[in-house]
Amino acid sequence: MLASPVGAADLDALYDRLATASEQDAPRLEAEIEDAWQKSGSAAMDLLLERGQDALAAGDTAAAIDHFSALIDHAPDFAEGYNARAAAFFQEGEFGPAITDIGHVLTLDPRHFTAITGLALMLEEMDRPKEAIEAYRAALAIHPHLAGIRDSIDRLTAETDGQEI
Repeated sequence: MLASPVGAADLDALYDRLATASEQDAPRLEAEIEDAWQKSGSAAMDLLLERGQDALAAGDTAAAIDHFSALIDHAPDFAEGYNARAAAFFQEGEFGPAITDIGHVLTLDPRHFTAITGLALMLEEMDRPKEAIEAYRAALAIHPHLAGIRDSIDRLTAETDGQEI
């Protein structure tokens, strides 16, 4: 079992503050949450995450998936391992495995707004705009100042409902 440098109560407190934060304070809280997501409590696991992220950034999705899979094998309770692998699967167009991994993320951390946003993007790609809107709205409920989400909701709503003249 990994030791967590940021306990669940601390992360919950950050999420609670983010939900009511001003537009000016939200980016700092978002950064604190994202920093907490990156820390497994094990230097070796953090290194696997970093190597996978580097491979993904370099466009080597196969290596990234391998690193993230090794991370998940060794730290199955570390949500960011699943989230990172979901991103790699998404880049490969493998929506089924990506959605499965997002399910694991949200089981471990139901307020992981980046995972929810990733799900919304996949739903858009699969031509399921109404479900994408629901996912985007769920992300906004957690992070009301999440960049670009309101525009995505407005765009999809116009597509699904049509525009009034």
